[in-house]
Amino acid sequence: MKLANNNLIFTDNSKEANTDTTFVISSQNNDFIDDAKKNGCEKFITSRELKNHFDFSSIQLIGITGTNGKTTTAAAIYSILLDLGYKVALQGTRGFFINDTKIENYTLTTPIQLGNFSNIQKAINEKCDFFVMEVSSHSIAQNRIEGLNFALKVHTNITQDHLDYHKTIEEYIDIKNSFFQDDTPKLINKDDTKIKFKMKNAYSYSLDKNSTYKVLAFTIQKGITCAIQHFGKIVNFASTMLGMFNIYNLTAAVASVHILTKKPLQEICDVVENFAGVGGRMEIISNDPIIIVDFAHTPDGMKKVFETFKDQDIIAVFGAGGDRDKQKRPMMGRVANEYAKSIIVTSDNPRFEDPDQITEQIISGIKDKGKLEIDLNRKTAIQKAIKKVEDFDDPVILILGKGDEEDQIIYDQKMPFNDKKVIKELLKQHK
Repeated sequence: MKLANNNLIFTDNSKEANTDTTFVISSQNNDFIDDAKKNGCEKFITSRELKNHFDFSSIQLIGITGTNGKTTTAAAIYSILLDLGYKVALQGTRGFFINDTKIENYTLTTPIQLGNFSNIQKAINEKCDFFVMEVSSHSIAQNRIEGLNFALKVHTNITQDHLDYHKTIEEYIDIKNSFFQDDTPKLINKDDTKIKFKMKNAYSYSLDKNSTYKVLAFTIQKGITCAIQHFGKIVNFASTMLGMFNIYNLTAAVASVHILTKKPLQEICDVVENFAGVGGRMEIISNDPIIIVDFAHTPDGMKKVFETFKDQDIIAVFGAGGDRDKQKRPMMGRVANEYAKSIIVTSDNPRFEDPDQITEQIISGIKDKGKLEIDLNRKTAIQKAIKKVEDFDDPVILILGKGDEEDQIIYDQKMPFNDKKVIKELLKQHK
């Protein structure tokens, strides 16, 4: 892509390079320097030097990383800051937003380096005080966030994911932890046993262990109410959101805003209830029957959703993405086997993998085959789940894996499919 600033045009694409551009060299395009020269490019800088051509001192960057919770935590921070009267940009899985206006859709959680610089510059042009961004493990490993000075780095949790890219869980954990090894102010989930961080400028939050922002008490019946202790002072917030994991997400958001703005903690807590959550994240689609859509696509993410409804009769519909971490698939099956009364394994985004093979790997972890049904047509799988509510006294249907995605990826084709829209269509037919 191209990015212009101070009468200079930067590109990281050798095909776009010419006499008018400056080619930004990174580990991803190092092999294409000669191609850039052949196209007439004469000016070259490294990705490390790019920051010298931009002034981001007027805006505070907030980076959130973790296996689960990045999107909700980032969106909650964004929402709270807006409600407190600040101008804010948000970049992540759901797209790029400035002051409640959607600017772009996104396919990457964290864009390439020039994309990050471009969006931050747009936020500065709109007089934004803060830039909130999700930081993926891929972006850390590939130095896509190089040159960014964060005002705060936030950690949600580290569990298994993306082993198709990182190869081992140890490598994945190390990549995540590397984000927290400098002197930047950082907010750490103290209850996560896998996190390692540099103590300097570290704040923490927790439900179990002692921390800077300690959850003293909570309820999660028909929403969340929560009491937080911060250096002897106790404050409270309430939310219509569901799930224990959202206590962590909201506490992280409250703590982040407090660290950055220094506003009274209760004033921050008072606007939490205005944040209704993120589409496709623990989203209630129907109350009769109860149907929840969630993006959970890891064993830990699924477990946290299931635990929210552990006293109910769970009907679970899920699959696993193709061309992604295969080791987690039997683990997903085991988690479903432990919590669900009925399991329908279906297709997620198979991409170039055989859906039957994906399914076999999932069901290898499901011990009780009597509760299992397989339907690779995601629409009819959801339809079967709706019909099954009649078999249980206190049913809840959990449609997991795709969240608010608008497409199903089969080979390299994106086929229109949105769980929420399909559910609403099927409910009309069912009635």
